[in-house]
Amino acid sequence: MCAKKQNEVGVTSAFQFHGIGKQSAKHLARLEIFSVQDLLFHLPSRYQDRTRIEFIRQLIPGNEAVIEGTIHQISTLQRGRTKLLCELKDETGIIHLRFFHVLTFQSKILQPGTRLRCYSEVRMGPKGLEMVHPEFQVIRKDKPLPLDQHLTPIYPTTEGLTQYAIRKLTTNALAWMRNENTLHELLPEPLLQLLSYPTLKDALQFVHRPPRQVLITNLLDNKTVAQQRLVFEELLAHRISLLQVKYKFQSQMGVSLAKHEKLSQQFRACLLFQLTHAQERVIQEIQHDLILSHPMLRLVQGDVGSGKTVVAAFAMLQSVENGHQAAMMAPTELLAEQHYRVFHRWFEPLGVKVVFLSGNVKARARSAVLEAIKSGDAQIILGTHALFQQEVSFTSLALVIIDEQHRFGVQQRALFRAKGMQLSYFPHQLIMTATPIPRTLAMSFYADLDCSTINELPPGRMPIMTSVLANSRREEVVTRIRKACQQGRQVYWVCPLIDESEAIVCQAATKTMEELQKLLPEFKIGMVHGRMHSNHKESAMRAFQAGEIHLLVATTVIEVGVDVPNASVMIIENAERLGLSQLHQLRGRVGRGLTASHCVLLYQYPLSELAKARLAVMRETTDGFKIAQYDLELRGPGEILGTKQTGDLSFRIADLIRDSDILPQVHKIADLIMRDHKEVIPPLIERWLGNKEEYGKV
Repeated sequence: MCAKKQNEVGVTSAFQFHGIGKQSAKHLARLEIFSVQDLLFHLPSRYQDRTRIEFIRQLIPGNEAVIEGTIHQISTLQRGRTKLLCELKDETGIIHLRFFHVLTFQSKILQPGTRLRCYSEVRMGPKGLEMVHPEFQVIRKDKPLPLDQHLTPIYPTTEGLTQYAIRKLTTNALAWMRNENTLHELLPEPLLQLLSYPTLKDALQFVHRPPRQVLITNLLDNKTVAQQRLVFEELLAHRISLLQVKYKFQSQMGVSLAKHEKLSQQFRACLLFQLTHAQERVIQEIQHDLILSHPMLRLVQGDVGSGKTVVAAFAMLQSVENGHQAAMMAPTELLAEQHYRVFHRWFEPLGVKVVFLSGNVKARARSAVLEAIKSGDAQIILGTHALFQQEVSFTSLALVIIDEQHRFGVQQRALFRAKGMQLSYFPHQLIMTATPIPRTLAMSFYADLDCSTINELPPGRMPIMTSVLANSRREEVVTRIRKACQQGRQVYWVCPLIDESEAIVCQAATKTMEELQKLLPEFKIGMVHGRMHSNHKESAMRAFQAGEIHLLVATTVIEVGVDVPNASVMIIENAERLGLSQLHQLRGRVGRGLTASHCVLLYQYPLSELAKARLAVMRETTDGFKIAQYDLELRGPGEILGTKQTGDLSFRIADLIRDSDILPQVHKIADLIMRDHKEVIPPLIERWLGNKEEYGKV
């Protein structure tokens, strides 16, 4: 079988042992196993203890066990699912072996008088203790069966690849590993001794074939030193990969943006609000970075409503004051349009030219915008992913700002950054997210970024009260909406879907709008969703912001950026279908004025345990950083960072939540390797990341 990739020097591009045919290769490819090394790093998900034989009378229903006995009699059944029932006896009792399908060769073996060794879970059946489809071996007098001397691994597998087959392959792979001069130890000996870790080969041998005396619970909890050693090396490779990106970025030519502050002072004087201490601190951190001659690479994270946009504005003005352009990319047209309106209102009085570009800017208007960007007449450019299309040419792009970074794929972010590379320097990068990132994730996956946190909300913001109600109580919700609208307030009603779906029992926006128009005929109701033409969305949002629409029915397209201070009620339909971060973002659309605000989470029975936990967290806290930590624990890092579809997060062995306690040691050793053992960096990254370290360069 030819490998899809060559993982490291010494790992050959084809399996070197017997048992891999074309069909097996196809099955292994579905598990992303293309080489012997891939097979060795395909670790068991659990283990079974088949190292001792139990008497039948000692068996406990619900436990797995190895037994030996002789078939006393068999029954071939004509009715029901069971095709064969074997009565197996040892000197202490009887157990029945139940088979729902029997192959021809098995029917010849399963005969009275045959002695078997069986393994399966024990359960209570109609005739007493039984095993359903046990694994079995025939015991012959002339050929005794030795008992396993190690715990039996159970691997993640796929259709067509049995546990027996994959165990046989890993046995061959372990023998190959021991006999061949390959899979070299990359951690220097002094570091291995410092950490008290076994060698890589010893760790892999242990994890694939644990000694019988090892507690299975320790293996399942990843507490053995062999498992920790493998986790450590993988986390180390990721950390070093990101540090390399950071150091490489810092060695590139940037453009120094001096701190003139004439425009900044004029802008500050025009603001109708006082900046928070956190905003002032982050502005200073960014200004300091922009002065340097190497490109800034900074992440700004802050909770919903913490004021990241105005912080970005000061960074943009520093670029403009130095005769350069600044561009901001937002993930949705609605958010990009709102940014444009905000920056246009802020900057036009200062004599700064602001333009907007998206896929829906057509013909003559598009040509005019492109020409303004190319000539340098446009100093501030707002837009969607259309900003990195080939026809867009900047004359002097010095600052790139990416809003809601986790909503862009890595390729999109790379293309946008490449726009600045067309010049003689690399642009500064400011990455913003309103999804607070737990410290564990920030330390691990943004090691290449300097991180600023706006951990303070503007004064005067009213708390948001959150209620969790069953869908059957919709009448109460409608009553609450009527009261809010009568008091001059506005309401969001968010639905996960635009149209009804037969596949998902989920309230659709179109149907909800029709129902609400009947129930609340005295109020003006509008709609916004992702499939609407931008002009229609713009019209609906303008009407809502102007107070002409009382109730806005929307999909999650309004999750980020829409700012309507008069909106004080948020209804979220089918809240059980949404993640914590998304629910928190939606809730943040209200509570922006001086009136107490409410968020109602409607749910549909039945609720999963995960959904119950999410809704309980939303009711208990409005702190985005606490919610992010809960989200990490409930769902995992990939969904928080929005990277499941982009390839950023793909651990083979490590788990950031489970293994967070070893991260400080990982960071310490990474610094030592970067300083004293540079020769191991390329093979270490190649072993664990392959080509995926390219993602870090975004």
